[in-house]
Amino acid sequence: MEAITGRSHRGHLGRLSHRALPPRRGILGHRAWWVAAVALLAIVVAGAFSTLPGLLAGPLRHEFGWSRGSIGLATSVNMVLYGLTAPFAAALMDRFGMRRVVVVALALIASGAALTSVMTTAWQFTLYWGALVGLGTGSTATAFGATVTQRWFVRRRGLVTGLLASGSVFGQMVFLPALSWIVDRHGWRPSLVTLVLAACTTVPLVWIVLRDHPADVGREPYGAAFQVPRPAPHYGAGRRALALLGDAARTRAFWLMAGAYAICGASTNGIMWTHFTPAAHDHGMPATTASSLLAAIGVFNVIGTVASGWATDRRDPRRLLSVFFALRGLLLMCLPMLMSATVEPPMVAFVIAFGLLDLATVPPVVALCREVYGDGGAVVFGWVGAAHQVGAALAAYGGGAARDAFGTYAPVWVTLGALCAAAALLSLLVRRASPAGRADGRRSTAVDRL
Repeated sequence: MEAITGRSHRGHLGRLSHRALPPRRGILGHRAWWVAAVALLAIVVAGAFSTLPGLLAGPLRHEFGWSRGSIGLATSVNMVLYGLTAPFAAALMDRFGMRRVVVVALALIASGAALTSVMTTAWQFTLYWGALVGLGTGSTATAFGATVTQRWFVRRRGLVTGLLASGSVFGQMVFLPALSWIVDRHGWRPSLVTLVLAACTTVPLVWIVLRDHPADVGREPYGAAFQVPRPAPHYGAGRRALALLGDAARTRAFWLMAGAYAICGASTNGIMWTHFTPAAHDHGMPATTASSLLAAIGVFNVIGTVASGWATDRRDPRRLLSVFFALRGLLLMCLPMLMSATVEPPMVAFVIAFGLLDLATVPPVVALCREVYGDGGAVVFGWVGAAHQVGAALAAYGGGAARDAFGTYAPVWVTLGALCAAAALLSLLVRRASPAGRADGRRSTAVDRL
């Protein structure tokens, strides 16, 4: 089908990267950078919402007497919808445009948070926070960033992908201290109102600056030699997202990337953000200290993701993925030996190295999806991202079950380290597009059918 083969205007866009480029413009000289900046702002604000459930758990239990399971259900629904929404949101952006979809997503996020501030029952928390906020944040996930880079950039795609991918973590770092202070001093409802105001403030900026395609403002994509016509909208966004999944699922490349990315989710979100603090506490480290180490990992996430994007513009993304997974696996296998009651230099080195590698896998996977699936690359990446969330959910549950069974997290770290080694091998098995396929934007003939 056209969406997978890429026989569209974006095939024309693919040819541009192999022709003479215009003189370089500064960052302020091309609309693409302004579009990327506003997209980054929307991703940062949406990312801030993921920090709040951990801060709300205690106050909600105290005020309403809800169980941890009731509160956790809303968070689980949020995570599942976050993963499943991304491919459909990317398809909707092809149908209605990025600007409309992102504005609606921010409105959903703001509405869900506002309604959460007046809820009285646990099912309302699941509906408002789990469903509405989950749908909104999923629509502004990395698939949105992939769509921005695919439409607006020919050069510097990897770098911009890294910047946008780091936005969610950056939002957590920026808002977490302020939200924590607000919850401690003024209660949990003002913290929700703060996020609602942030989302509402972002909406007009998105509407004014964000554009769906360079042709809308009479410009060429950044790094292209000439303008590209605006494509016709893809009708039937839901059917297209499912059709792209069906087509991609018949290729070996999709399952290799989905498998590797599921391991990526298990070895980052699933285990580190859920079980690192209790694992460190098992060795006598205070929970506040362990949480501070996690925050430090988030700082280095931003550096590592941007650096990975820069490298993806210059190196084979398969090899980068393989190196990232191999190094992450070694770090996880060493972690049991680094745990102690105090923060020693080896643990500091682990925090820095793991932070640099944590989100570094995003730009190479986005690049591979774009190469292999052409016009449908952003949507396919959304489905690969859903596999990431599935892996994270399985690790979050399995890590706790293993701790109960063995009385220690050591087997968990070793198992995930071994899985990362497998992901490194899977990454190398993904076949890249041929030079001819990359030149005309079509899906590579090197993609093996199952």
